[in-house]
Amino acid sequence: MVMTAPLIAIYGATGHTGRLVAAELIDRGQEIVLAGRDGVALGAMARALGCRAVTAPLDDQEAIRGLAESADVLIHCAGPFSVTGDPVASAAAEAGCHYIDHAVEPHHVKRLFDTHQATAQRTGAIMIPSLSFYGGLGDLLAGAVTEGMTDVGRVTVAYAVTGWRMTTGALDTARQLFAETVRIGFSDGAQQVGYVEPRNAVFPFPPPVGPRSMIAPVPFPEAVTVPRHVPAREVEAMLTARTFEEEPVFTSEDADVETRARTEFTVAVQALGEHGDRAGHLSGQDLWRAAALASVTGALRLTGGEAPAKSGVLSPGEAFPAAPFLATLERLGALTVTL
Repeated sequence: MVMTAPLIAIYGATGHTGRLVAAELIDRGQEIVLAGRDGVALGAMARALGCRAVTAPLDDQEAIRGLAESADVLIHCAGPFSVTGDPVASAAAEAGCHYIDHAVEPHHVKRLFDTHQATAQRTGAIMIPSLSFYGGLGDLLAGAVTEGMTDVGRVTVAYAVTGWRMTTGALDTARQLFAETVRIGFSDGAQQVGYVEPRNAVFPFPPPVGPRSMIAPVPFPEAVTVPRHVPAREVEAMLTARTFEEEPVFTSEDADVETRARTEFTVAVQALGEHGDRAGHLSGQDLWRAAALASVTGALRLTGGEAPAKSGVLSPGEAFPAAPFLATLERLGALTVTL
């Protein structure tokens, strides 16, 4: 019997993250199809990489459904996901196509759990939102730090980022997130949806970063994803205030690849428990590459016999054993992990 190689579709392939994902998969000898809204740009990229391209605008559900039906895994890289997420995710769920996205928007992540769980379980699709830098790495690190803990009072996920240069999609997403007045949180052992007053906080990052002023909470997906696999009563994400104080961060849409790669990051988790506290952190350079490698690693696990036993919508740390997943990213040079 001739076995066909798994096909991985990349939606939003011509964006910065999509290009990194495509290049990584090509380097690993994977069969890919590029997809998105700009047929001209997709065609040029496909010719350069020697692969196929499919033009699938968001309002063409037939094209998006055809893409999902043809693929084994669909990696969605085109934000803002509040706009692009549901059409692509719906097609994947209905087609039984495994789905991974790079979303940072918690409302989109919550919507996937609320609206696509039953369909994905019925069709056998495994859907993993936010398998990316913001949200995904925090969720995985929280799982690794709290492994074996049975009662966790509070999980804090703190991001220290310098030199971040946003793409157009990231800039649109950031503006939207910080303008939202209805936030998703997790406290008293339950998901909370409502107005949250942001505050200034200080988080004690390990050396050489040290204590930093933080925006708390930030509207990242951890409040939705972490409680699915960590027995926590409260979950909160924070981001260094300095990240948005750097002047170029909001004027860097045209930054080149080398400039974007100069980001430096540390992600730290504190878990406070009745029987002792735990902490861990990861750090590295180029959050865009770390994000791309996270989604590629997840996709290859889904096609390579390491998929979770259950289908449906799963958080990253619910889908994969967290510490081994982070160890794989460390071996790939995306980051270093300290647990």
